[in-house]
Amino acid sequence: MIILGIDPGYDRLGLAILEKPTKGKEVVLYSNCLQTSAKDPISKRLLEIGTEVGRILDEYKPVAMAIENLFISKNQKTAMRVAEARGIIMYEAYKRHIDVFEYTPMQIKVAVTSDGNSDKERMIKMVHLLVKIPEKKRVDDEFDAIAVALTHSANSRGM
Repeated sequence: MIILGIDPGYDRLGLAILEKPTKGKEVVLYSNCLQTSAKDPISKRLLEIGTEVGRILDEYKPVAMAIENLFISKNQKTAMRVAEARGIIMYEAYKRHIDVFEYTPMQIKVAVTSDGNSDKERMIKMVHLLVKIPEKKRVDDEFDAIAVALTHSANSRGM
Protein backbone atom coordinates (compact mmCIF):
# COMPACT_ATOMS: atom_id res chain seq x y z
CA MET A 1 0.00 0.00 0.00
CA ILE A 2 1.26 3.48 -0.91
CA ILE A 3 0.38 6.38 1.43
CA LEU A 4 0.94 10.11 0.91
CA GLY A 5 1.64 11.88 4.20
CA ILE A 6 1.16 15.64 4.37
CA ASP A 7 2.33 18.21 6.91
CA PRO A 8 0.19 21.10 5.65
CA GLY A 9 1.32 24.66 5.24
CA TYR A 10 1.33 27.41 2.65
CA ASP A 11 4.86 28.58 3.37
CA ARG A 12 6.38 25.11 3.88
CA LEU A 13 4.58 21.92 2.93
CA GLY A 14 5.94 18.56 4.04
CA LEU A 15 5.30 15.66 1.64
CA ALA A 16 6.17 11.99 2.05
CA ILE A 17 5.35 8.88 0.08
CA LEU A 18 5.44 5.77 2.25
CA GLU A 19 5.20 2.20 1.02
CA LYS A 20 3.66 -0.25 3.45
CA PRO A 21 4.74 -3.73 2.34
CA THR A 22 2.80 -6.84 3.35
CA LYS A 23 5.79 -7.81 5.53
CA GLY A 24 8.60 -5.77 7.05
CA LYS A 25 9.21 -2.10 7.71
CA GLU A 26 7.58 0.71 5.81
CA VAL A 27 9.85 2.43 3.29
CA VAL A 28 10.00 6.10 2.39
CA LEU A 29 9.91 6.29 -1.40
CA TYR A 30 9.93 10.10 -1.55
CA SER A 31 9.96 13.08 0.77
CA ASN A 32 10.28 16.79 0.19
CA CYS A 33 9.54 20.16 1.69
CA LEU A 34 7.88 22.46 -0.82
CA GLN A 35 8.62 26.05 0.10
CA THR A 36 6.62 28.78 -1.59
CA SER A 37 7.89 32.33 -1.92
CA ALA A 38 6.56 34.91 0.54
CA LYS A 39 6.97 37.44 -2.29
CA ASP A 40 4.24 35.71 -4.33
CA PRO A 41 0.54 36.38 -3.83
CA ILE A 42 -1.34 33.68 -1.92
CA SER A 43 -3.21 32.65 -5.09
CA LYS A 44 0.07 31.78 -6.83
CA ARG A 45 1.34 29.95 -3.73
CA LEU A 46 -1.84 27.86 -3.53
CA LEU A 47 -1.61 27.04 -7.24
CA GLU A 48 1.99 25.89 -6.71
CA ILE A 49 0.89 23.67 -3.80
CA GLY A 50 -1.99 22.15 -5.76
CA THR A 51 0.19 21.53 -8.81
CA GLU A 52 2.92 19.80 -6.78
CA VAL A 53 0.48 17.65 -4.78
CA GLY A 54 -1.30 16.69 -8.00
CA ARG A 55 2.03 15.74 -9.60
CA ILE A 56 2.96 13.52 -6.65
CA LEU A 57 -0.48 11.88 -6.61
CA ASP A 58 -0.24 11.15 -10.33
CA GLU A 59 3.32 9.84 -10.11
CA TYR A 60 3.02 7.58 -7.04
CA LYS A 61 -0.72 6.74 -7.16
CA PRO A 62 -1.24 6.33 -3.40
CA VAL A 63 -4.33 4.53 -2.14
CA ALA A 64 -4.65 6.97 0.77
CA MET A 65 -3.59 10.43 1.83
CA ALA A 66 -3.00 11.21 5.50
CA ILE A 67 -2.94 14.86 6.53
CA GLU A 68 -2.39 16.57 9.85
CA ASN A 69 -5.42 18.39 11.24
CA LEU A 70 -5.19 22.13 11.43
CA PHE A 71 -3.71 23.34 14.68
CA ILE A 72 -5.48 26.59 15.51
CA SER A 73 -2.81 29.14 16.28
CA LYS A 74 -3.16 32.57 17.82
CA ASN A 75 -2.47 34.08 14.41
CA GLN A 76 -5.82 33.83 12.60
CA LYS A 77 -4.36 34.95 9.27
CA THR A 78 -1.86 32.08 9.34
CA ALA A 79 -4.58 29.61 10.35
CA MET A 80 -6.76 30.76 7.45
CA ARG A 81 -3.91 30.40 4.94
CA VAL A 82 -3.08 26.89 6.18
CA ALA A 83 -6.79 26.00 5.95
CA GLU A 84 -6.83 27.23 2.35
CA ALA A 85 -3.76 25.09 1.55
CA ARG A 86 -5.38 22.06 3.20
CA GLY A 87 -8.47 22.60 1.05
CA ILE A 88 -6.41 22.65 -2.15
CA ILE A 89 -4.48 19.55 -1.05
CA MET A 90 -7.63 17.60 -0.16
CA TYR A 91 -9.31 18.68 -3.39
CA GLU A 92 -6.42 17.21 -5.41
CA ALA A 93 -6.82 13.87 -3.59
CA TYR A 94 -10.62 13.72 -3.84
CA LYS A 95 -10.45 14.67 -7.53
CA ARG A 96 -8.46 11.45 -8.02
CA HIS A 97 -10.79 9.38 -5.79
CA ILE A 98 -8.12 8.97 -3.12
CA ASP A 99 -9.36 8.59 0.44
CA VAL A 100 -8.18 11.29 2.85
CA PHE A 101 -7.56 10.60 6.55
CA GLU A 102 -6.97 13.35 9.10
CA TYR A 103 -4.92 12.99 12.28
CA THR A 104 -4.36 15.37 15.17
CA PRO A 105 -0.87 16.24 16.35
CA MET A 106 -1.57 14.19 19.50
CA GLN A 107 -2.61 11.11 17.47
CA ILE A 108 0.58 11.40 15.41
CA LYS A 109 2.82 11.69 18.46
CA VAL A 110 1.16 8.72 20.14
CA ALA A 111 1.37 6.58 16.98
CA VAL A 112 5.06 7.32 16.44
CA THR A 113 6.43 7.60 20.00
CA SER A 114 3.66 6.23 22.28
CA ASP A 115 3.79 9.59 24.08
CA GLY A 116 1.50 12.48 23.19
CA ASN A 117 3.94 14.95 24.76
CA SER A 118 6.96 14.02 22.63
CA ASP A 119 9.12 16.82 21.30
CA LYS A 120 10.38 17.22 17.74
CA GLU A 121 13.73 15.58 18.52
CA ARG A 122 12.11 12.41 19.87
CA MET A 123 9.71 12.26 16.91
CA ILE A 124 12.60 12.42 14.43
CA LYS A 125 14.56 9.76 16.32
CA MET A 126 11.57 7.40 16.33
CA VAL A 127 10.85 7.98 12.63
CA HIS A 128 14.41 6.83 11.89
CA LEU A 129 13.84 3.69 13.97
CA LEU A 130 10.43 2.86 12.47
CA VAL A 131 10.96 3.32 8.76
CA LYS A 132 13.62 2.81 6.11
CA ILE A 133 14.62 6.25 4.87
CA PRO A 134 16.96 6.84 1.93
CA GLU A 135 19.91 8.97 3.01
CA LYS A 136 19.54 12.67 2.31
CA LYS A 137 19.29 15.81 4.37
CA ARG A 138 15.70 16.44 5.48
CA VAL A 139 13.92 19.31 7.18
CA ASP A 140 11.41 19.00 10.03
CA ASP A 141 8.43 19.30 7.67
CA GLU A 142 9.52 16.13 5.83
CA PHE A 143 9.85 14.18 9.09
CA ASP A 144 6.41 15.45 10.10
CA ALA A 145 4.94 14.23 6.79
CA ILE A 146 6.62 10.84 7.25
CA ALA A 147 5.16 10.67 10.79
CA VAL A 148 1.67 11.44 9.45
CA ALA A 149 2.01 8.64 6.88
CA LEU A 150 3.28 6.26 9.59
CA THR A 151 0.26 7.16 11.72
CA HIS A 152 -2.06 6.14 8.92
CA SER A 153 -0.07 2.97 8.32
CA ALA A 154 -0.43 2.04 11.99
CA ASN A 155 -4.15 2.85 11.95
CA SER A 156 -4.79 0.89 8.76
CA ARG A 157 -3.37 -2.45 9.89
CA GLY A 158 -5.60 -5.17 8.54
CA MET A 159 -7.17 -2.95 5.85
